[in-house]
Amino acid sequence: MRLSIKRYLPKGLFQRSLLIIVLPVALMQGAVTWAFFEQHWRTTTARLSENIAGDVALIVKMHQRADGEGFDQIADIAFTTLGLSVEFRKDDALPTTRRTAFFRVLDRTLRRALSSKLNEAFWFDTTRYPNYVDIRVEAEGGVLRFIAARDQVFATTGHIFVIWLSGATLILLTVAILFIRNQVKPIRHLAEAAEAFGRGQDMERFKPAGAREVRQAASAFLDMRARLKRHMEQRTQLLAGVSHDLRTPLTRLRLQLALMPDSPEREAARRDIAEMEAALEEYLAFARGQAGEEPEAVDLTALCETLGDDAARQGVDLRLDLEEGLSVHAREGALKRALANLVQNAAAHAGDVALSARREGSRIEVIIDDDGPGIEPGQREEAFRPFSRLDPARNANRTGVGLGLAIARDTVRAHGGELRLETSPLGGLRARVSLPA
Repeated sequence: MRLSIKRYLPKGLFQRSLLIIVLPVALMQGAVTWAFFEQHWRTTTARLSENIAGDVALIVKMHQRADGEGFDQIADIAFTTLGLSVEFRKDDALPTTRRTAFFRVLDRTLRRALSSKLNEAFWFDTTRYPNYVDIRVEAEGGVLRFIAARDQVFATTGHIFVIWLSGATLILLTVAILFIRNQVKPIRHLAEAAEAFGRGQDMERFKPAGAREVRQAASAFLDMRARLKRHMEQRTQLLAGVSHDLRTPLTRLRLQLALMPDSPEREAARRDIAEMEAALEEYLAFARGQAGEEPEAVDLTALCETLGDDAARQGVDLRLDLEEGLSVHAREGALKRALANLVQNAAAHAGDVALSARREGSRIEVIIDDDGPGIEPGQREEAFRPFSRLDPARNANRTGVGLGLAIARDTVRAHGGELRLETSPLGGLRARVSLPA
């Protein structure tokens, strides 16, 4: 199985853009740092350490040849010509403890240089004094102690290079973060505007911004939004006009039937007119969608209780199991119609109907269960298609024109949710509505 690097890469545009800038800079600075420390700093430090080791060895030889006499003159020569402070500690011994520097390469370099120049035992400390190095060499009758300036032993410019490099990197990252954030912000606003429009909301203050390509995409989105809004308005006006034009002759027919004597034919005609009026209302509701209503905070618990009261007035025994304090940001009328469609659909094909609502993490689940014949899993997606009646599956949609589930899912999706059909524990159909809390 091949290991894919994609799973380890950042998913967001901001993080990916930052990575595109940071990764090459990090590689470049890593190479520069390695070249500096490996080719310059270490080489310079090694040469300085070898020089100081040679000076120490020279003073040790001079002390041995002088046989302990004229040490003050040797110390004076070491200080004036070599910059070394030399002290002879009579009857002293080398320390037995050693403190290691943070950069161990310094100790290793100095130890290697002293070992190559001296035959005598030695000890040194690079940590006790900030600006000096303490070197001690075993001599006859005591110990020679050397105090050398740190810049005589090591290249002390390495930390300056690191500070400048780190400062430049910090400035570069700050500029990159600010620049990339400003470039990503218009894209994020475009995504938020598209998501809001998909939920039926309108971000009037949104306007194109950012780079040329982002502005083109934002302008194309605004044009598309305008065309879709015109299309929805035209659809609503068209069906509203058709509904109005058809209601007038239907009203005349209803009046004529009211003047006719009672007969089986009269009752059949009245039922046909009632079905036609119901179909017109359903067409108009499907065409109207979310028009004319602004989203607001909706008490979902109270809304479901209202559905229970409405169902009771229609002779439906709707069992409720509701969690208190549920709230969603929605168009109350549209959401109520969608849930009412699901309840009426269940009541039309079952005797036992239950509605429950509870919070599940960041979502709110509204579930309508019934004990009816249900819908086969393979036909559930077909049930959401407009004008689909699914006669064999639900013992025929005896009323309506097959728009109830289509309107319900369209409304739920417009609120950022989802509607799914499942098998109910009661034996029939379960409609699960998931909405953002």
